[in-house]
Amino acid sequence: MAGLEGIEQPRGHSRASAARWSPTVEDEQALKALELFGNPTEREVQLPSRPESAATARRLAQVVVLRTWRLTPKLTEDTVLLVSELVGNAVRHTGARVFGLRMRCRPGWMRVEVRDPSRGLPCLMPVQELDVSGRGLFLVDKLSDRWGVDLLPRGKTTWFEMRVNER
Repeated sequence: MAGLEGIEQPRGHSRASAARWSPTVEDEQALKALELFGNPTEREVQLPSRPESAATARRLAQVVVLRTWRLTPKLTEDTVLLVSELVGNAVRHTGARVFGLRMRCRPGWMRVEVRDPSRGLPCLMPVQELDVSGRGLFLVDKLSDRWGVDLLPRGKTTWFEMRVNER
């Protein structure tokens, strides 16, 4: 806005926005997701194959990596992003009604798996700077230490692994 540089602009719904995105609220939502859907470190969590399930999967990943495993915020951020990408692929490209999320940690490594009933393999595509979609596996490839796909008798598991340093 011309002539208004340096002047704080009204935020309208700032209280609602601040409460919505505060770490405390995010933690509460993550803990509610854990209670409602289960712990992906104990068993595969089944989620409906709908776009809004990506938020649930992100919250589950956040609470597991940051609170349960007590790993770094940076590793948590990267894990949440990659979970979102794998879930997005499962929702958009498989035609499944549900998908599964599983997370495991062993000394020095963590592994995240997204299982769906499609045997169609994901494809790592070349990415151009101005591309607005198709970056999911590119990000998985760049941010994880290894990733892959395991074909199952009825479907597949797409997974990634990252090195972890205990805090």
